[in-house]
Amino acid sequence: MPPDDSLELFAEPTPGVAPGAPLADRMRPRSLDEVAGQDELVGPSGPLRALAEAGELPSLILWGPPGCGKTTVARLLATGPGLCCEVLSAVTAGVKEIRETVESARRERRRGLRTVLVIDEIHRLNRAQQDALLPHVESGTVTLIGATTENPSFEVIAPLLSRCRVFTLARLEEPTLAALVRRAAEDPERGLGSSRLVLGDDAATAIGAVADGDARRALGLLEAAAALHLRRAKPGAPLALEAVREAAGRALLVHDRDREEHYNVVSALIKSLRASDPDAALYYAARMLAAGEDPRFLARRLVIFASEDVGNAEPAALPLATAAYQAVERIGMPEGRIVLAQAVAFLACAPKSNAAYLAIERAGRAVAERGSLPVPMHLRNAPTGLMKGLGYGRGYQYPHDAPERFVATPNLPEALQGELFYQPTREGAEAAIAERLARWRARRRSE
Repeated sequence: MPPDDSLELFAEPTPGVAPGAPLADRMRPRSLDEVAGQDELVGPSGPLRALAEAGELPSLILWGPPGCGKTTVARLLATGPGLCCEVLSAVTAGVKEIRETVESARRERRRGLRTVLVIDEIHRLNRAQQDALLPHVESGTVTLIGATTENPSFEVIAPLLSRCRVFTLARLEEPTLAALVRRAAEDPERGLGSSRLVLGDDAATAIGAVADGDARRALGLLEAAAALHLRRAKPGAPLALEAVREAAGRALLVHDRDREEHYNVVSALIKSLRASDPDAALYYAARMLAAGEDPRFLARRLVIFASEDVGNAEPAALPLATAAYQAVERIGMPEGRIVLAQAVAFLACAPKSNAAYLAIERAGRAVAERGSLPVPMHLRNAPTGLMKGLGYGRGYQYPHDAPERFVATPNLPEALQGELFYQPTREGAEAAIAERLARWRARRRSE
């Protein structure tokens, strides 16, 4: 066992770097040249580099998955000549902090400096906070650079979004992450180069694979695995894969709550339900919950699916999904996951029909194309003598007084007679509806 002082990842504190700072912070790029995996945007011919070098930086939204470098790129862009950088986190900033930053920007403007306001996780700003920011972005008091993991067209108000250029950062690929951890392992100033860590290709590749596109996660795994390895292994032994696996097992579930590829996973859930694949649907539901998704969002999607894709093929689907939503609201997590699992399994295994969804779409198109067609006279209410004299309500037959409680009188406006908006399938309980409706429609045509 080596002496205690040899267990330190740094023999001496590196000047300018806090000894206790996480490796991911110490290795944060100091220039655009050090940014990994985003050459299309910040490489020699990248548009962001060109804007920064020309001194014509507009307001921007940087959109990409966790750990791809959004905040780092934002800060680097905001530190050019004549610029003053202000950084806010949408998690902790409110309208008060935004106004204070704007006042500071006005003071800097009088000194000839332009303020670039970097807002991390801008999707977490509520509408009031975004409204408070809008006029100052519009007037040029601040140049906004927002970083977000969420689709800005969903999370940023339209007036603010229209004043920003959106750039999408790529998910970091495994070879890029492997190269990044090699650089961190070898860097004697900011990385682990002053330790006795030996990082082989197999360990670097393994870290790149389990980091799931996230540079922070990759560097965190390297740091944790190195700490485990250097306390156990003989000097000069390469980093063991077992240490990587152990570090990953301890850390990954915490970091998986970043809602990465949120809308892709939601899409996969819905399409798996539609494909009647309960196993895949349960996997994607579990993945959403493990990533920190609001369980009420998942429950809402299930309520929509119950009508849009199951419909009258299984009339119990909508009340069951609605009950699941209410139960999740009332009992919360973690028990709410059991309720959601029941609803997911039921909806995946239910017979499917999108006939109701298609029916309202067809009816909506008819409204859009034909406008407000006159309502047939027999369907109109006649509360006054004048209206009765004009024929309102004339010829109306009360179905409950008719044989089989059915009246064959047509009810669509005359210009739409014969249109069939609802076309039930032969799936599940909707088959009985289809048979009954076919008889009624035949009687309307014949009478």
